[in-house]
Order: sequence, then structure tokens, then C-alpha cells
Amino acid sequence: MTTLYTNIGELVTNDPTQGDGSPLGIIADAALVVDGDRIAWVGTRVDAPAADSRVSCVGTSVIPGFVDSHAHLVFAGERSAEFAARMSGEPYGTGGISSTVAATRAADDAALRAGVERLAGELLRAGVTTFETKSGYGLTVVDEARCLQIAATVTDETTFLGAHVVPAEFRDDRDGYIELVVGDMLDACAPAASWVDVFCDRGAFDVDEARHILTAGMAAGLVPRLHAGQLGPSGGIQLGVDLGAASVDHCTYATGADVEALAGSPTVATLLPGAEFSTRAQWPDAKRFLDAGVTVALATDCNPGSSFTTSMSFCIAVAVRDMNFTPAQALWSATAGGAAALRRADVGVLAEGRRADFVRLDAPSYLHLAYRPGVPLVRDVVKGGQQELSRRVES
Repeated sequence: MTTLYTNIGELVTNDPTQGDGSPLGIIADAALVVDGDRIAWVGTRVDAPAADSRVSCVGTSVIPGFVDSHAHLVFAGERSAEFAARMSGEPYGTGGISSTVAATRAADDAALRAGVERLAGELLRAGVTTFETKSGYGLTVVDEARCLQIAATVTDETTFLGAHVVPAEFRDDRDGYIELVVGDMLDACAPAASWVDVFCDRGAFDVDEARHILTAGMAAGLVPRLHAGQLGPSGGIQLGVDLGAASVDHCTYATGADVEALAGSPTVATLLPGAEFSTRAQWPDAKRFLDAGVTVALATDCNPGSSFTTSMSFCIAVAVRDMNFTPAQALWSATAGGAAALRRADVGVLAEGRRADFVRLDAPSYLHLAYRPGVPLVRDVVKGGQQELSRRVES
């Protein structure tokens, strides 16, 4: 069965060979045809081929489904009091992670699964059709493994983050914990993960420790990605480039040398506006990265401590307002940029042969994502050719 989506006022394809020739490849008065779970045709409405069924998109614009390449969805508990304290002037550190670790360890599988499914549903309603999520709140062999097994029930993009912080019981045996991470914990977690990550920053792990852990993960068949430069300048960004990491995430305190290194590599810089918003940290300047030719992604960093949001639209609005993205750059980074950070060629672009993952907006243009912050503009979500969400029944 084929379906023709037609009368699209503005279609963002992220294919620069289409439409206006910009990086967003915008086609006005557009249409697209879905065949099964794939895009079969994209173009102008007047040139559209026949299809088995037809959906009118009058009054809406269409964008690729958002690709959220950085999230922490497997946890128990919540930290709203910590957020309130920060908003009252208390500084952010990594210490709050320990409270989530305690709650996660105490939760049973059913509770963790319910929490993940709830957040995955929020992401879908916000227009996210592909997302990554990490472990990192168990920090024991058993708890890290079960968190990843639960994560794998909602996404194919799972990341082993046993090196989130050193847990309290290893405070006096840091080396012992690191050897646990690269030994029994990695052995238990690798079968349920695609990626390996380390929080390489002040209060977490240093560059040498991160290298040791990432190298072990790579030997186990996992692809590296890295938290770095969130709390201060960090050699972790250069380490990510050196190891060929898919992405280095946060990059808030990236130096000029870091930006230059990223620009000369395929490693994506993933910026996380929700973290700066929630911690009142300095905003990274996206223009530095983009002008240098770095591939940039935007992600939600959904987690209970420093960025408890599943709204990519919110992240786009903040990125445009406070991080020197143009609206076009922010949308590209939240779709095609996220796909690059996950090394996915099938999502983030609406072109023939790609997955039929797209979002209809109750707006004439994608510009409204930043122009109308906080407004629920996502009308319909199509994922793999199937309508997963609809806020309005077609007449």
C-alpha cells in the first residue's frame, strides 16, 4: 500500500538537491509518497504520482522526525528539589547523581520499564522518531545490565555508561571501580549496547581513565561516544576525536583547539541546551562550531538531574535564542545532525529510500518551532510509515 501526503505548504527534506537548494532542501506546495516504511517519492504537489490512499496536509508543514542522540531515560526517582535549589543560587555539581543511583538500584524492573516507556511516549508526542538512551544510574554489574536490557525494549540505540561517576561504595577504591567497569560490567552490558560512553569531566573521570574505558569498550565491539567539556575545559573532546568517537556531547567549554580538532574529523559535537537551561551554566556558542565546519547535533539530554525535558522543540527555541543557531541550523541539527551523531543514514532526511519518519506541524513553517516557544505544534507523527500520533482527525 502506498500513501500520498499532499497539499504540504512547506516540506523540509534536509536534502539540498531538493527545492530551494538550501541545506534544508525546502519544497513549497509539496507532496511525498510512502510505500511501507520508506519514502518512495518526494517533490512538488503538481508532479505527485498516484497512490493507493491520500492524506491532505492543508494548513500544515512537514519536517523529518527529530533524532535525539543523547538521553538518560532509565532511572527511578526525581530531583525537583535539586532543581529548585539551583534556581535559588546553589551551584550545580555531579553529586546529585548519587541520589538517582540509589533510587534506581531500589526500583524493580517493572518500575524502571514503566518510567522508560512513559518518557519514550513523551518523546514520540514531541516529534522524536529516533532516540538514544544510556545506562549510568545503576553502577553495579547487575543494575547496569538490567537498565540496558530495559532500554533495549524501547530503542535500538543503547549506550553503556557504567563510567558515569564513581559510586559511593568505591570512593576509596577508584581504580577498583574502573577495573570493574572494563571487566565484569562491560562483559554483562555489551550484549545489550551499541555504544560505550564516559563522563570525562571534573568530578567524574579524567582523560586517561576515559581512554582506558573507551578502549576496552571498543575491543568489546562498542562504538565510543563521550560526555566532555560540560563543567570546564576538558581534554575529553580531543580524546573523542583521537578515538574516532561518533560524538562528543556537551562541549560547553570547548577551546579553539577543540573546535579545530572536531572540524577536521567526522566526530559530531552534540550540544544540549536543556542542560545549560537547567543548571544556569554558560551557553555554548554554536556559531564557533558551525563556522568552523563542525557537524553539530542538538539533543534533549533528558535526565532527572540537569535536563528533565523531552521537548526537542523547546531545545530548538533555546538554541536559537541563546546559542547563536539560526532556526534552519537548529532544525538541521535536531534531525540530520542527530542522525549523524548516531551514524544513521536512514533517518533525519526525507528522500527516496529513507525511513518514512516525519512530523506534521500545526504551523505554516518550521520557523514556528522557535517563533512560538512552548506551543504544542506537533500535530501528527509518522514513524516507519505508520501514523503513531494524531491530535486531529482528518475530515
